[in-house]
Amino acid sequence: MDPCPFVRLMVESLALKLPQASKPAGSGVHPSSTPCFCKLRLKNFSPSQTALLPLSSASGDSPPDSATTSAGFHLEPTVLRRLAAKPTALHLSVYTGRMGRTCGMSSGKLLGRVRVSIDLKGTEFRACVFQSGWLKLGKEPEKPSARLYLVVRAEPDPRFVFQFGGEPECSPVVFQIQGNIRQPVFSCKFSADRNSRSRSLQLDSGYNNTRRWVNSFAGERERPGRERKGWLVIVHDLSGSPVAAASMITPFVPSPGSDRVSRSNPGAWLILRPHGSSVSSWKPWGRLEAWRERGAIDGLGYKFELVTDSGTNNGIPIAEATLSVRKGGKFCIDTSMAGGGEAVLYTWPAFRGFVMSSTVEGEGKISKPIVQVGVQHVTCMADAALFIALSAAIDLSMDACRLFSHKLGKEFYHDQQDYLS
Repeated sequence: MDPCPFVRLMVESLALKLPQASKPAGSGVHPSSTPCFCKLRLKNFSPSQTALLPLSSASGDSPPDSATTSAGFHLEPTVLRRLAAKPTALHLSVYTGRMGRTCGMSSGKLLGRVRVSIDLKGTEFRACVFQSGWLKLGKEPEKPSARLYLVVRAEPDPRFVFQFGGEPECSPVVFQIQGNIRQPVFSCKFSADRNSRSRSLQLDSGYNNTRRWVNSFAGERERPGRERKGWLVIVHDLSGSPVAAASMITPFVPSPGSDRVSRSNPGAWLILRPHGSSVSSWKPWGRLEAWRERGAIDGLGYKFELVTDSGTNNGIPIAEATLSVRKGGKFCIDTSMAGGGEAVLYTWPAFRGFVMSSTVEGEGKISKPIVQVGVQHVTCMADAALFIALSAAIDLSMDACRLFSHKLGKEFYHDQQDYLS
């Protein structure tokens, strides 16, 4: 498998130093007691980024005593070719006040702007630093002004890119994408038949608790419309051998007196990998919980953790976030951009930098997830298959968390009579 040449442009160590004789930021509020932030925009590229700015008391040109976590931009091959054709620029606008808008107006007061020239040519092969140090925000050389500290650098970030040939519940082929070339590398088999799942999955003997969770559903009678359970996706390689699986181990059920899956009682998936010589023996790799958020934003909440050898009750939290039910979004694990997005990301030595992302369409829309996986996290095809299974699970969770007043498609019902009833 050959990766695609991505580049990560990072803006790190952001900090702000205000002049000693700064005027109040308005209404008697001094900037030193007011939150500060900056907006980052890469010319001819969207979207922009926003980052909080801690205030620094470092003297002279010394590095700041405190700095914000990194923000930045992921540049895919098509965008990289366009931006590398000629030098571009990173624009930073610094504000005092709170982020967001009040009564339709921006709530921040502009302190100043800086511009950093960037030449991305060749950065898919080598790292490059464009700026490291303090920059003055004011234009008048004799007048005291605020200063911004930042490090701007680019480094290669090659990734494998995959796309489902159809919706995960339709048992699609998964293609590897490289430029205009689409090559089939996996196939998915979706099943809503609990009996079929219990025959297909046999967990390693070291995971007794998890095995009981999976097998316990085999003898239950499903109540149509009030429970969604028993879903299974098995990922096969081109030879037909199973290389990963996503198994729904906790049913998605509405909370009492409601038609939505609540955060207090989420549904859950196990992401599994083959274990041992038997093709039916599996070992848990990750656990995904999902629920329907209630509030101003109707969202799909999720939490993903790695499963340790001590069992699924002692998982290592990796990521937690919310996706818009209406617009969809990206399921993403990227520790290098922990400060630039909405996801809560946790540190774990096995997951460093960009790990993976998967597109998720909004509710009711046709979804063919595009999956990106960082090269450093793939040593063989089976590694990539785990991320494919995880992508299928988060995509199917959008359906599993659909309000129970809505009927799902016939693909989700093993018994046709259940679907018609």
